[in-house]
Amino acid sequence: MSKSSFIHDPYSGYKELTLRGVILGIIITIVFTASNIYLGLKVGLTFASSIPAAVLSMALLKFAKGSNILENNLVQTQASAAGTLSSVIFVLPGLLMIGYWQHFPFWQVSLLCLGGGILGVLFTIPLRQVMVVRSDLPYPEGIAAAEILKAGTAGNVANESGQLQENKKTTHAKEIVYGGVLAATVSFLNTGLRIISDSASLWFKGGNAIFQVPMGFSLALLGAGSLIGLSGGIAILIGIFIAWGIAVPLLSGWAPLPVGIEMTQYAHQLWASKVRFMGVGTIGVGSIWTLIILFKPMVEGIRLSIRAYQQKGTTGTYIRTEQDLAPRQILFIMLGTVFILFATFYYFITHAHIAVPFAWLFVVLVTFITFIIGFFIAAACGYMAGLVGSSSSPISGIGILSVLVIATVLFVLGHETNITSSAEGVRFLTALTLFATSAILAIATISNDNLQDLKTGYLVSATPAKQQIALIIGSIAGALVIAPVVQLLYQAYGFTGAMPRVGMDASQALAAPQALLMTTISQGIFAQSLDWSSIGLGAVLAIVLILCDFILKKVSKQKLSLPVLAVGMGIYLPPSVNMPLFIGAFIFWAIQKYIAKNNDIEAMRKIEQKGTLFAAGLIVGESLMGVVLAIIIVVSVSTGGSDSPLAIYIPASWQGLQDWLGFIAFAIAGYIFIKRCLRA
Repeated sequence: MSKSSFIHDPYSGYKELTLRGVILGIIITIVFTASNIYLGLKVGLTFASSIPAAVLSMALLKFAKGSNILENNLVQTQASAAGTLSSVIFVLPGLLMIGYWQHFPFWQVSLLCLGGGILGVLFTIPLRQVMVVRSDLPYPEGIAAAEILKAGTAGNVANESGQLQENKKTTHAKEIVYGGVLAATVSFLNTGLRIISDSASLWFKGGNAIFQVPMGFSLALLGAGSLIGLSGGIAILIGIFIAWGIAVPLLSGWAPLPVGIEMTQYAHQLWASKVRFMGVGTIGVGSIWTLIILFKPMVEGIRLSIRAYQQKGTTGTYIRTEQDLAPRQILFIMLGTVFILFATFYYFITHAHIAVPFAWLFVVLVTFITFIIGFFIAAACGYMAGLVGSSSSPISGIGILSVLVIATVLFVLGHETNITSSAEGVRFLTALTLFATSAILAIATISNDNLQDLKTGYLVSATPAKQQIALIIGSIAGALVIAPVVQLLYQAYGFTGAMPRVGMDASQALAAPQALLMTTISQGIFAQSLDWSSIGLGAVLAIVLILCDFILKKVSKQKLSLPVLAVGMGIYLPPSVNMPLFIGAFIFWAIQKYIAKNNDIEAMRKIEQKGTLFAAGLIVGESLMGVVLAIIIVVSVSTGGSDSPLAIYIPASWQGLQDWLGFIAFAIAGYIFIKRCLRA
């Protein structure tokens, strides 16, 4: 990117980080964080909030005088960071499940989330050059958010090179509206009214072996899949096949179906207890390999960042779109953040009433581990988000890896200090594992979101430093919201294995499935009952896949690849999530292949543009409908109503019809997607 490109800044004088934008971002933060926390505790999944935030920002700020694309971008950047931080609920409820906490202490939770969130921002700043500016990673939500911001801006819009391009607002917005209305309608039918299924599977047996042909009907995932590319889609499909075409059938064949258990339930038990940990091992080794590959360019990115500020001081040249936070600012904020984490860990550990020398040892060790693991995980999560998008990035897999590492280290130290000799000591170490993992998960989720936002900013010619400030503000706002919302939901419904009051209806408790999984793993390590064989098998598989990727790239001269992390995600994530990703990738590849026969570059450009916009609409529509439905559900349950207040009663005998209706809706959406693209 040349300096001359920015001598005449197309956005010179534009307000970017404004008070009204910050206030609007905080309001959106509260809504999205509350919705994400509820959904995460209910079903173990959260939605990426950057795209809905961009839509809401444009809808509200258009009434404000002087609003512009850069201000809208800063609002969505701030709000998405706060909404993403809510993923810490994948771990924190475990502290109540083991009986270590009886409630969520506001300041401990808030400072832990704040410290982890800000470190997630700071750790990814040096990665911007190599993973955003000079990378061909697709960043599905990042690109979609940029297209939405551009589509909502009439007139000339600057691209990442600072060049003005004419933008016809109505033409662009039309594709987003079509995709958004379509996805919102289908989402309302399956998640709101529940008259069509959101997934279906074909199950059959070969001898004792159980097989599944899975299918998911999420249009948001279909849209995200169209943006990840065919290599990523095929890698995910390979992961699905390894899990459900090889591993589960083999395990079910070796250990036949027990009496009294349904076939599907038994297969899911095998996947959750054995196969999914293979995915953890594959993701773990794949993450380490990614870090090894990225280490040199990451260092180069740091060097370029420092050099840019040195040049600014000597030449007086100010290139707005290349300015990150200054290294001195990053260092100052980082030291303050590490101190906050240190103080939070000190308070947590000293209240365990262990010997003072051991307490200080644990404080220093856990702070150091959080910082080091968080730094490397930030790079890995940023890469995964760039590869498959924030919504599909396996953050819970990162959480599992963190639990494994921290629990193992603390178990060894606890054994040496004789703390593991008592049940109370084991419970303290388990709680400390979950507490520290929550900080690392905060780092991971923010880095997962941060690079998506920086990609959006890069595509709309925003100022990186101001985005990074907005991300820090978003982390602070989100951290202050999380504790009271989680406490409110806990007091209202309780969690599986942790009820606040005697006599509460356990059937109404929030399942908190990810927190339960993390707690089970942590307890298994300290009880020395965890099965490491599946994790080791996944690690071996990752090594084989790395070799295959290397050979494939060499033979195809870098045209083909096999992303190891994507294969790991295909194993680890539910197949109903994975299949729409593959289908979306395949559909968009087939469309491009069909048009490429005519060697019409202009037609290809138009198809890619319309396809990206329509895919963005699919993500927007389902995400916004998810927010609306989540709010309706929370209001309903908090007033004594049902957790599915809009659901229409459907007889159990109609389940097959619901599956077919879901498939038909998905197929029609796919057909519409193809037709909209080919009309270009």
